[in-house]
Amino acid sequence: MKITVLNGSPKGETSVTLQYVHYIGKEFPQHELEIFHISPRIKTIEKDEQAFRDILESTRSSDGILWASPVYGALVPSNYKRFIELISEKGAADVFRNKHTIFLTTSVRFFDHTAQNYIHAVCDDLDMRYVGSFSARYDDMEKAEERERLRLFAANFFDEIGNDTLPPKCYMPLTRRDFEYVPGDAANKIDAAGKKVLVLTDSREHEVNLIRMIDRFRASFSKEIEVVNLWNIDIKGSCLGCLHCWTDNRCVYEGKDGYLDFYNTKVKPADILIWAGAIKDRYLSSRWKLYCDRSFVAGAGPMEGKHIGFIISGPLSQVPNMREILVGLVENMNGNPVGFVTDEHGDSVTIDNSLQYLAGRLVRFADTGYVQPWTFLGEGGAKVLKDVHEEGD
Repeated sequence: MKITVLNGSPKGETSVTLQYVHYIGKEFPQHELEIFHISPRIKTIEKDEQAFRDILESTRSSDGILWASPVYGALVPSNYKRFIELISEKGAADVFRNKHTIFLTTSVRFFDHTAQNYIHAVCDDLDMRYVGSFSARYDDMEKAEERERLRLFAANFFDEIGNDTLPPKCYMPLTRRDFEYVPGDAANKIDAAGKKVLVLTDSREHEVNLIRMIDRFRASFSKEIEVVNLWNIDIKGSCLGCLHCWTDNRCVYEGKDGYLDFYNTKVKPADILIWAGAIKDRYLSSRWKLYCDRSFVAGAGPMEGKHIGFIISGPLSQVPNMREILVGLVENMNGNPVGFVTDEHGDSVTIDNSLQYLAGRLVRFADTGYVQPWTFLGEGGAKVLKDVHEEGD
């Protein structure tokens, strides 16, 4: 059999993730694994039609697809997500239809389930035959019992292809309503009580509802609040997973782009943050993911004392995995997730009221210092990270 491997690690050939793939190749030499390093080559794949077509041709002629990626920020790396977006943008979904597929993640098992849920949903959207996922710790290859577990997982994948199985789908297609939000005037202006409010967005001109929701949120305040579009930040590249920031508290991009300066001068001083974006496939855009991945350099607790609201255009209630990721990320950065507003249901007046309510709630929490207690997402995540730190000491 021929298997196309889509490697999502920015480290490419030297990645831990790929060593697990190579182990599968070693255990099953009768099958051909054709490997494409997606993340380190994403700019080429975006701009060079031949590079993208090479991946499609391999996919078309393959018997199965192996998605393989480290877990970054409860999802896949931003460049890998960008590739998934390109499949839709370039009209290439048909190439993936009916292909048997699996997903291999490597991590410290911190929110690996949400990354796997995401890829599973994407594969269902592409009408692929999703056989299962495998969650490997970065050091599992050193353990005989875990190597055997991986071998059995791969063997089942090959058996499923050989038997031409039809695994049931888990995720229904997203239903987006055709609705134009028309905001009304804000009758009662909110005093931000001296708190600095910052809205971060990736909005583009065609995302009319998102832009209007942001404008209506701004209009809720008696004084001007700042809005920054992530596309205007000088970000030269994605997180490389090099962990220089982990060992010496420095990012390899330091002095090479404007990310850290923006983060230190705009995000850190904010008391209230709004993340505003549109749902693209099963999450926010790859631009949002790029911003979040690069924030890893901020270390533990970069959102401590900050109150976070979310303005989302799209069917958020149909993507509970995305809500779980966003709340989990904020809790694990010691922030206070205050609430969500979407344009997915209700009329314009209802959305106006929801945005006004969110603005008032954010200021009230910031003014009183009320931080909601952690859920399992924050508590469990903190314990996992604590164990990892202790292992490294």
